[in-house]
Amino acid sequence: MTGPDRRTAEAFASSWNTVREGSAYSREQFLEWIAPIEPDSVAGLSVLELGFGNGSLLVHLATLGPGRLAGIELGDTLEATRRNLARVAPGPVELYRGDLVTADLGAFDLVYCIGALHHLADPDAGFRSLLRHTRPGGRFHGWVYAREGNGLVRLVVEPIRRIASRLPWWLTKYGLALPLVVPFFLYARFLWLVERRFGHSARLERALPLHAYALWIAERPFWFFHHVAFDQLVTPRTAYFDRRTVERWLASKGVEPASTYLIFRNGNSWKFGGRTGVSPEAPRS
Repeated sequence: MTGPDRRTAEAFASSWNTVREGSAYSREQFLEWIAPIEPDSVAGLSVLELGFGNGSLLVHLATLGPGRLAGIELGDTLEATRRNLARVAPGPVELYRGDLVTADLGAFDLVYCIGALHHLADPDAGFRSLLRHTRPGGRFHGWVYAREGNGLVRLVVEPIRRIASRLPWWLTKYGLALPLVVPFFLYARFLWLVERRFGHSARLERALPLHAYALWIAERPFWFFHHVAFDQLVTPRTAYFDRRTVERWLASKGVEPASTYLIFRNGNSWKFGGRTGVSPEAPRS
């Protein structure tokens, strides 16, 4: 494993180990994150999550009836994850602590990686791992930050992150993330109230930054805003991928071209996936 990935994992462990117990995400959020994978299609499948954090997604996946459920995480979050899964998992969940880039856990029917690739030192290698763990004919699914739609974040948040990620986690969480997220919380709630009162405005969506994302997060409580802000600031590394990069991943040998999808989510991120065919290899240049 690389030094940068280890430092990133340690940083995120400080985030996941200090958030509230249970899943950080609602069931609705989870289902939207894995769409277009239908929840009814998961029953009986072997499923692997690459980079499970504190198990916030595994908690929901476990309720869909997979035949086998596993996850790998580099950070020291196994204890918190086991506590969260103990509440809901009807059967055992295989949890591994290790590097998702170099791991070899075998082939699964469904492999997903949500929110991890954009923090890796080598995102291409992370994508190859996503394919490597997907059995021939199986499904893979991912989510990453987009370069498109994140101009304000890259301009304002990224310079702060580069400093904040070097500070003690508690100072970043309470001294920076907490006061900085208050204006965005008020902004999101204001947009949500305007939309409820006057209906959707395409003009506002085009004119205001992070409009779609703000509406998505606006119904969540303040603690969730704080958690997201801390996640943004604590990590030593964040990348933003343009459409062309994700299309290059999906053009990898071993991916069935007719099976792929690429969805621009909330105006600031990409959901993507498909099925594997022959043995997956590296993305083509």
